Amino acid sequence: MEQIVWDEKFNIGVEVVDKAHAKLFRIFKKLMEISKAPDIYQHTYQEGIKYLETYTMTHFSEEEAYMRSIRYKGYAEHKRIHDNFRDKTLVSLKKDLNLSGFSPTAVQRFVEVISNWLAEHIMREDQAIVGRTVARRNQYPSSLIPIISRAVNRSMAEIFQTEAKLASAEYKGQNIGTGRYCLQSYSVEGNIRLQLLMGVENPLMLRGLKGMSRTRTTQADKITSEDSLKVFVPLFQNMSSLFRAVEEEPLGKDNLLDKDQFRSEFMKGYTCCLLFGTKIGYFIFCYRSWRVKAKPAAKAADEKS
Repeated sequence: MEQIVWDEKFNIGVEVVDKAHAKLFRIFKKLMEISKAPDIYQHTYQEGIKYLETYTMTHFSEEEAYMRSIRYKGYAEHKRIHDNFRDKTLVSLKKDLNLSGFSPTAVQRFVEVISNWLAEHIMREDQAIVGRTVARRNQYPSSLIPIISRAVNRSMAEIFQTEAKLASAEYKGQNIGTGRYCLQSYSVEGNIRLQLLMGVENPLMLRGLKGMSRTRTTQADKITSEDSLKVFVPLFQNMSSLFRAVEEEPLGKDNLLDKDQFRSEFMKGYTCCLLFGTKIGYFIFCYRSWRVKAKPAAKAADEKS
């Protein structure tokens, strides 16, 4: 597990904020220590989760009060990110813990997702409060989220025979556990290039393969590139249709990414990054687009000939 630990680089120079951040990381560490004693940890962990949630909300309130006191211009957007974490991300992760019976895997995922979220949030959004970075701003209309969510749910029903819930509208690249990743580029009318980036956690991938009856694979470590493509092809077909995209090349092995490649690609900056939770596993959907220069008519004609 890739656990993030407290480091001086997380300090923003505001005492009440820095002390709270350091304490949150100490709570993460304690929760991981508890999870190593499975015979006694469930009740203790449940209490630990309640404490973490209570302390996090207290910290958010204190941080928001500080932003208001200095009339921080990014306050409204920063508070929206806090609210989204409280109302969606944390709710989804807690549900996953309860459904799993607080399994060691779910426990590790919970701590990793939250600690990664907090680390990224501190380094970008919180550092922006004191002017050290530029806060990331939404570059896509929030009205698109329900549309994308409906399309994801159709795909989940068709391919995985399950239902998905939006866990985070501010997915920041946290590890979802062992998964499969894929990238595809398209052309869209108006000289627009579109890239879609997706991730499917292995248990969800196995469910999709089983539903297709196209493989006898029953173990995550036995999933081949060909298996992954059997799931990703219909996924990309469903999701790309939202953007009226035209696929330039067939989806192939070169489109598949390992975890490191996924993270490298993700860091290029995607306009929309959503994390969906299901009873089986997580699903990541990201997109970005940009305008390309139109080729001169004469040059385009020469290329066709």
